[in-house]
Amino acid sequence: MLRIIISALLLAACAPIGADQAADVRCQEIAFSRAAEDRDLASFVSFLDADARFVGNGVLRGPDEIAAAWQVFFAADGPTIKWRPQFVEVLASGDLAFTRGPYRVLATGPDGEAVEEWGTFNSVWRKDADNNWRIILDAGSRSDGKPPDSALALLEKDDNC
Repeated sequence: MLRIIISALLLAACAPIGADQAADVRCQEIAFSRAAEDRDLASFVSFLDADARFVGNGVLRGPDEIAAAWQVFFAADGPTIKWRPQFVEVLASGDLAFTRGPYRVLATGPDGEAVEEWGTFNSVWRKDADNNWRIILDAGSRSDGKPPDSALALLEKDDNC
């Protein structure tokens, strides 16, 4: 019996950390999106590392600068944004991860018509001293058209988080 217990412990110790950690990072990314979807700025900011960088046409540095630039998504009449990770990779060290997937922005144009913008986001997550995953780098790029059906389905499916 002792051999079985020791074998089980050794197997658990040698098991790849990636699968469980990837699921954790996936759910963190979805929760990060939900904070924006729910227009909850405090929750959104809580996912950002103190040294976070968001790269677009320029570089936003730190939670305060990022929150100020993203304020439009938290206004009651502002555009909405939603994203979901299609790919999640965790380094073997278990302290850095990468997520990538589609995003959609819905807004109202100057003529009052609905405007849809699509793109791809890329995020780098780092596990902090308290064992929480935080965004350290985010970059996105607009798409010229709608993404493939698989990406659309990803935005609409049940997240199981």
